[in-house]
Amino acid sequence: MGMPSFVEHRWSPAEVEALPNDGNRYECIDGTLLVTPAPTPMHQDVLRRLYNALGPYVDEHPVGQLYWSPADVRLDADTLVQPDLFVCVPRVPMQRIRQWSDIGGLRLAIEVLSPSTAKWDRGLKRVFFQRAGAEEYWIVDPDARLVERWRPADRRPEVMRDVLRWAPGQASVPLIIDLPVLFTAALGDE
Repeated sequence: MGMPSFVEHRWSPAEVEALPNDGNRYECIDGTLLVTPAPTPMHQDVLRRLYNALGPYVDEHPVGQLYWSPADVRLDADTLVQPDLFVCVPRVPMQRIRQWSDIGGLRLAIEVLSPSTAKWDRGLKRVFFQRAGAEEYWIVDPDARLVERWRPADRRPEVMRDVLRWAPGQASVPLIIDLPVLFTAALGDE
């Protein structure tokens, strides 16, 4: 008598979109379902401060459009992701993004780590964003008060604890984020 075979279900973006609106965030990468509970207030505060740093810069420089989750981002047929924050470019140059399907690529994808997401953010998501050509993928670690920057060809991240510089596309000047100031404002002087 042989062992029973186990067939893992391969999730499609359409199946993920059909899941109930129950407070969880659902994503799938290459058929793997990722389920994330609602973020903590600390997670949201770090994201808010990053958004506040990125927003004026993106408004001033023609580098793309800044959004936050929930957002159904499809960069290939088998994947639907919801980065915490992201800067995207339209599929049709010089056109405004009106629907998530108008996204042609990511200049920047950002995930803020939490105990429930760290494995996916550093593993499956990182590999996906690199493969999909996201110009930069930032993994923000509030506990360590640092940012890991990944680019498509990187084998190891650039780890930043003090200053984060971002110079996307045709921007004439970089965005500079003082990380100790950002983390202290979001987390206090722990």
